[in-house]
Amino acid sequence: MLALGAAPLALAGCMGAGAPIPSASTPITQTEAQQGAQYHPQFLAQFGGAMSGPQAAYVEQVGKNIAVQSGLGNARESFTVSLLNSPVHNAFAVPGGYIYTTRQLVTLMNNEAELAAVLGHEVGHVAARHSQRRQQAAQRNSIFGLLGAIGSSILLGDSGFGDMLSRGFLQGSQLLTLSFSRSQELEADDLGIQYLSRAGYDRRAMGTVLASLAAQNSLDARLQGRNASVPEWASTHPDPASRVQGALAKAGAATGGVTNRDTFLTRIDGLLYGDDPKQGLIDGSRFIHPELRLSFTAPQGFYMVNSPSAVSVNGQGGQAQLTLAAYNGNLETYVREQFTALGGQNRSLAPQRLQRTTINGLPAAYGEARVNNGQSQVDVIVFAYEFARDRAYHFIAIAPAGRAGVFNPMFQSMQRISANEAGAVVPKRLQVVTVARGDTVSSLARRMAYPNAQEERFRVLNALGSRDQLVPGQRVKLVVRAR
Repeated sequence: MLALGAAPLALAGCMGAGAPIPSASTPITQTEAQQGAQYHPQFLAQFGGAMSGPQAAYVEQVGKNIAVQSGLGNARESFTVSLLNSPVHNAFAVPGGYIYTTRQLVTLMNNEAELAAVLGHEVGHVAARHSQRRQQAAQRNSIFGLLGAIGSSILLGDSGFGDMLSRGFLQGSQLLTLSFSRSQELEADDLGIQYLSRAGYDRRAMGTVLASLAAQNSLDARLQGRNASVPEWASTHPDPASRVQGALAKAGAATGGVTNRDTFLTRIDGLLYGDDPKQGLIDGSRFIHPELRLSFTAPQGFYMVNSPSAVSVNGQGGQAQLTLAAYNGNLETYVREQFTALGGQNRSLAPQRLQRTTINGLPAAYGEARVNNGQSQVDVIVFAYEFARDRAYHFIAIAPAGRAGVFNPMFQSMQRISANEAGAVVPKRLQVVTVARGDTVSSLARRMAYPNAQEERFRVLNALGSRDQLVPGQRVKLVVRAR
């Protein structure tokens, strides 16, 4: 979270309109490889960086093996497979053979076939040159139009200011890639299933991993009090719930393909789960960053999404984002600079009032502006805090006119934390255990490192239905506090 200099990316191919689209069997070209290499380091920075070690090596091995099934002549050598240190459930692909999955999505999987299915889906996007096709459409539409309406663009309308603020919230929510069309997503599902079959995996893995993703999204939405219609696998993937039955139908009856469940569980045991303390942690309604030594609390009814460059705060009553910018030691200048940046080149934006204050011992300043988007008015607030002579952080918040007060408790909650409090922050990790005689779903779920919904979380994590029970010798996953 809060890495200075991260920039939004339009992760699509750069082929000009009218350029021929290679067939799926055409090897990755030098031009495509150069395109991917250009975006790759920026993408890693935005999504927490690439992990290393045996778990990352395992993901890379499975990814390259499934890429070979695509028929691309140089697949094993040309594909770059990265395990991202990100706490969101997501997977991506960019031209040139770069495919990614987050560690959080891997923890939701229950066997190697499901890992191969997700990576095979992304290989399918690369092999079918979907990004290049969408880039041609993008030349006729802005990236924000392709991504569709999300909170800030809904509130602000189609304006330069709206685009600028949308860009910030897109970054905070990790919605940074061009969306594929529904037909392209279904084609990637089909290709992924074909690759599973060729590699000898259980073809039904595409449907089962989508089912787990849909169940996780539904649980997260209910716990956060939001609508479940937009999954976290959202920027590049439509609602997984709508694709489960289609994927299972295309896979057909069980074919005897392998799942490699035990191997998979052994290899992912101990994987970091949820937020990395180095990027800050969301603990219920509180965000705490032990390295930056700060914390704040989101308003009631709002939920947070953490990324390396920002923390977004989302709810029915508006949106906010905590981030940072270059600071010269003057808070008033800093606040004005953020308004100028929000306005962009086509719109002058300045606070209608600017005030100094102190929040929990921190020097602070805030400004507010009312913006007319043509249909309604919204209030925009920049609230900045000085943590050192050369370091400041700020919230950008938007809400319908007259309703920005919903964020006041959050603004007032920002505080510096002590070294002892920072040292007490402990991450969560995945622990694979073997079910013993007498163990039940209820008894094992009580070991989950959460204060609420323990059994529901346990069942979703292990793809267990509401009536499924455990048997001795079965291996299952827990989320526990790292020691």
